[in-house]
Amino acid sequence: METKDVILDLRTKRGLSQEELAEKIFVTRQAVSRWETGETIPNTETLKLLSTFFDVSINTLLGAPRQLICQCCGMPLEDATTSKEPNGEFNEEYCKWCYSDGEFKYTSKEQLIDFCVEHMANENWPAEQVRAHMEAVVPKLNHWK
Repeated sequence: METKDVILDLRTKRGLSQEELAEKIFVTRQAVSRWETGETIPNTETLKLLSTFFDVSINTLLGAPRQLICQCCGMPLEDATTSKEPNGEFNEEYCKWCYSDGEFKYTSKEQLIDFCVEHMANENWPAEQVRAHMEAVVPKLNHWK
């Protein structure tokens, strides 16, 4: 989905006119119209306002052009699992389980891996395989480099 379609969809789901959305994020109705026709896209600061207003990530507003993964544990990120900063802005680097309220939950790779082994292992994915997978993936993530 393109940015123009995402903004139109989010606005109409909220039952807002272009004028009402414009007032909420401090732009003109014409700016909203240009976004929805694909003539322009919002600038960075406006994307942040839209992200906060609609409670979706900037990645989502841009049509999810890249698959995001948590740079602490390697989990794929979606809006519902992406962490937020204390001010409510999305932090698209980490999941909400690794980073919350401005703080990291895990202080070491070993602590994270032990937690994941305990909670991810099952009859189809034994603990030894989970541990081997996490030990291969985690050190390559930005948080642990």
